[in-house]
Amino acid sequence: MAAETGLSQSSVSRIWRAFGLKPHLVETWKLSTDPEFIAKVRDVVGLYMSPPEHALVLAVDEKSQIQALDRTAPCLPILPTTPERRTHDYVRNGTTSLFAAYDLGSGSVIAAHYRRHRSQEFLRFLKLIDAAVPKDLDLHLVLDNYATHKTPAIREWLVKHPRFHLHFTPTSSSWLNLVERWFAELTNRKLRRSAHRSVTELEADIRKWINEWNKDPRPFVWTKSADEILETIAEYCQRITGSGTLAR
Repeated sequence: MAAETGLSQSSVSRIWRAFGLKPHLVETWKLSTDPEFIAKVRDVVGLYMSPPEHALVLAVDEKSQIQALDRTAPCLPILPTTPERRTHDYVRNGTTSLFAAYDLGSGSVIAAHYRRHRSQEFLRFLKLIDAAVPKDLDLHLVLDNYATHKTPAIREWLVKHPRFHLHFTPTSSSWLNLVERWFAELTNRKLRRSAHRSVTELEADIRKWINEWNKDPRPFVWTKSADEILETIAEYCQRITGSGTLAR
């Protein structure tokens, strides 16, 4: 840019800093095209900010394909002036899927491992939730639009268990499901710093971590209203297009 404009590199850098421009950074984004986007945002955020009485609100999802990875050599421990060291390569020892239901009120988690994540496994997980939660409480589950959540077998089971109420997030809007925030805790605090020689060892390690989490759970507090979210999205669309609609 300095060569094209005839300015010095220091001048270009000062201009970038003054306007907060960082051309070396690139981020990903995706705007939902769900025709029911506004209604779903209001529904889910309404649950978060004004949960119904005599009910639990559970954010539910699957963290699929968690890999049991082992380093090709033992990790070297942290030393004075030297960080922990590990090999850059690893050995794959299989995968597991973690089904989790995050309780917005207490921060505790109901979780189960399954080697696959089909509708059969989701139905087994619903039955686990049903058994774990007192029968006098209604259950409001926040879910994504994965096809296994909507099969005829699931619908038939839900008809027989009317205390379950499903609330679907808009498509391409995983940020609206608070269990994803908990999955981030699991990844950052456990999975990224672990090595496992088998899927069984991986599942046992995750279960131990979840048990420790549930001893002192931390609820995440949703603070942004549906109106604020929708206004932010509308303002961003106007900024990037000048008209409020996205050009292809």
